[in-house]
Amino acid sequence: MTIRSFAGLGDVPRMGRLFDAPLDQSDMPNASIRTIDAATLKSWVHDDQEIALFDVREHGQYGEGHPLFAVPLPFSRLEADVGRLAPRPDVRIALVDDGDGVADAAARALVVLGYTNVHVLAGGVPAWQAAGHAIFKGVNVPSKVFGELVEHHFGTPRVTAAELAAMQGSANAPVVLDGRPVSEFGKMNIPGAICCPNGELAYRLRDIVPDASTPVVINCAGRTRSIIGAQSLINAGVENPVYALENGTQGWYLSGHELEHGGTARYPDTLSPQSVRRARSGVQALSSRLDVPHIAATDAAAWLADASRTTFLCDVRTGQEYAAGTLPGAQHTPGGQLVQATDQYVGVRRARLIVFDADGVRAPIIASWLRQMGHDAVVLQGGLDAGRAAHLSARSGPLPTPHDASSISPAELQASLAAGAARVVDLRDSMAYRAGHILGSVWSIRPRLAEDLGAVPKSVSIVVVDDKKSAAAARLAIGDLHAHGYRDVRVLAGGIGAWTEAGHTLHAGVQSLPDARCIDYLFFVHDRHDGNKEAARAYLAWETGLIAQLDAQELATFRLPAHS
Repeated sequence: MTIRSFAGLGDVPRMGRLFDAPLDQSDMPNASIRTIDAATLKSWVHDDQEIALFDVREHGQYGEGHPLFAVPLPFSRLEADVGRLAPRPDVRIALVDDGDGVADAAARALVVLGYTNVHVLAGGVPAWQAAGHAIFKGVNVPSKVFGELVEHHFGTPRVTAAELAAMQGSANAPVVLDGRPVSEFGKMNIPGAICCPNGELAYRLRDIVPDASTPVVINCAGRTRSIIGAQSLINAGVENPVYALENGTQGWYLSGHELEHGGTARYPDTLSPQSVRRARSGVQALSSRLDVPHIAATDAAAWLADASRTTFLCDVRTGQEYAAGTLPGAQHTPGGQLVQATDQYVGVRRARLIVFDADGVRAPIIASWLRQMGHDAVVLQGGLDAGRAAHLSARSGPLPTPHDASSISPAELQASLAAGAARVVDLRDSMAYRAGHILGSVWSIRPRLAEDLGAVPKSVSIVVVDDKKSAAAARLAIGDLHAHGYRDVRVLAGGIGAWTEAGHTLHAGVQSLPDARCIDYLFFVHDRHDGNKEAARAYLAWETGLIAQLDAQELATFRLPAHS
């Protein structure tokens, strides 16, 4: 293990073109980065200690191949997201990149935030592969693997798109419930489907489908949420015949059926007391059968006060319920998405997860799945009310120092550009840049700033273009621009919308930004929904082939019950 001192910048290996200008060391603590090899990291992933394994490459790079349990934490958003994913500053952290120095920059940024146990994988993902360890394409891979394991283990009933179409024309037509969030449902849905996210299914089903003889078909965009949603209802003791739609909306589309777009049908907000009682009874049986632990609020308080362990408070209710009031420090982790995309909410392996609701139905189901995925998840007995009575609160992780810049109006920017005194850097998503950008602007992202602006004199004004989605990453990039020596950094007031409203035209097209430069965008995932049937087939083949990629240690991480 190699120690890299932060006592002086000269002791830290530079990152090539990533940081050609020295960073401001005025607030850099005297700390260190430890370099580890692939064998060490592999052993850490499977030992009994907490570890936050972060892949600090951008979304598109990460999705093209990463270690199974690597959590995506793009350098462009590092300080904005790390405190939520790893709230304990002394947790063991390992960073991976492409061996190009991005992890070194990320480590330095984490030390500035106050993290004290930071390590970098020497050689990055290429070194991981060279050591004989598999990398996994795609996103939310542990959850995707788990869905496939669940189908194999429980024998979850399923129907094909052709079978569903025939069932819809029969006398006892099924109710089709889409287990994705409302935002995803609006993009495309099976005709006649009703949106009911997975975490809400067992809670709300009986008010959507009051007749226990009516078949119920659960779908998502692919496979995982269809399987988990259907099996959740079966495990919860629902009387209806329940099926997962094989391959979801993609399977429907590949079978030659049309999808609807802009759908708004969704679950009812109010529930009958009788339905809730029946749901709660079924879930209590599930908790007993699957040994789902419930802890009292006093025990939860002790967990949350323990500075030697990471404990997450997970509110699995709807967004509306969460917004109306939750426990301090609790993340909104809607139940279906917490299972579907655990690595978007939990950045520390072997952390403790306290899952809660307000009804005694949703949390036990979600905790049962999380435990089968290998997480130390428990249900807060008494839910939200008990947590409030005990004044439960979760620790917050370190927050970044905000970096801001003065604004510049479209008219002022136009004048500066005409005089050759400004350079526009567009920090929005690459696809937004392709859709329309200011002529002469350069698209960039935080790890590429120094490379993209290498020929731009420090005396030139840098004008940043961002939007609501990219604002957090843009503020971090502005801090880096100042550190690189750019004294005059401004933000276009009102963004691209204000520019066009002022009468200026935009330039667009794929040719403006080649695919290879769009490191923030994972074409592999998005192309399957853009009418590309071959991409959809490749995606489904990838998903069904995931289990075969696991080694014995990875497979042993999952803990499905001995009985079904």
